[in-house]
Amino acid sequence: MTFELQHTDPKSNARAGLITTDHGQIETPIFMPVGTVASVKAVHQHELKEDIKAQIILGNTYHLYLRPGIEILEKAGGLHKFNGWDKPILTDSGGFQVFSLSHRRKMKEEGVTFHSHIDGSKHLFTPENVVDIQRIIGADIIMALDECTPGDADYAYAKKSMELTHRWLARGIQHFDATEPKYGYSQTFFPIVQGCVYPDLRKQSAEFVASQGREGNAIGGLAVGEPTEKMYEMIEIVNEILPTDKPRYLMGVGTPANLLEAIERGVDMFDCVMPTRNGRNGMLFTKNGIINMRNKKWADDFSPIEIDGASYVDTAYSKAYLRHLFISNELLGLQIASIHNLAFYLWLVQEAHKQILAGTFSVWKTNMIQQVSQRL
Repeated sequence: MTFELQHTDPKSNARAGLITTDHGQIETPIFMPVGTVASVKAVHQHELKEDIKAQIILGNTYHLYLRPGIEILEKAGGLHKFNGWDKPILTDSGGFQVFSLSHRRKMKEEGVTFHSHIDGSKHLFTPENVVDIQRIIGADIIMALDECTPGDADYAYAKKSMELTHRWLARGIQHFDATEPKYGYSQTFFPIVQGCVYPDLRKQSAEFVASQGREGNAIGGLAVGEPTEKMYEMIEIVNEILPTDKPRYLMGVGTPANLLEAIERGVDMFDCVMPTRNGRNGMLFTKNGIINMRNKKWADDFSPIEIDGASYVDTAYSKAYLRHLFISNELLGLQIASIHNLAFYLWLVQEAHKQILAGTFSVWKTNMIQQVSQRL
């Protein structure tokens, strides 16, 4: 994987760049739709590629390891062959899911033992076997195993957790460098900065991660319950230290406003379930604000979902029709809303890319934040 930094905004730290992988190129800043179990919920790959214009999607090691399992994925020739997506894929290590979903997890130096949320069976994730699993899944970018601390963790716990994450990182890197990709194309290993909301821990972690000299770096453990302003403060601290010539990936963030604020602070890559999860609950993000599609005010509004929207669904269907689908619990409603939201998120980061290249990002971002945050 290579990263070309094309332009930095003169009035902020916003960056436009180009990541090149063996499965294609990615213009940054980029939003990556989340395809946890080898599928972006309610969306075909054709729609992702041709309509939403996704350039890279996510898979999740924890979920794919449990179902369909690595034997099936290896037989298929990796996740790209299994799900029919031929562009880049990034897989999360599964650390976050182990800490948030699994039952009776137990941390030790070796790794983390956990019980499947599906059938209760017992499993062990180590920094090494998570690399092996992600080699079999075959994603272009794979993540280190880390412990994700809650946003309200006390200092002592956050420090202990960060130090364990660093020891795991060193083991993961050693194992990654000693193994080969399985399917004839290259893979890239990203470390993850932790440290909760404590500036000195974030600084330590960023320095440790930067010193590893990998091809890209991630910022984890944010948007997990801490105040938004704290999240922005941590991003600033970390991005002062992470190298400018490597992409920076902010994990699990966020709202359209969060994306714009983080882009301004020098973040290049994002993922979040919000556009699809909130979409399935009837919340639509648009250039002009947030729409609750279940609201009665849309019952007789026959105007398009979004007249200048990024997807074909925006002018193919009316607000009244989409509201009817939600009120009737029709599956098509979930699909339309998911496609709309993802297309909007991809439009937003692509527009940010254009504005950074044009040198107009700061003015555009200020106006856009006000628009996207209001309720319609």
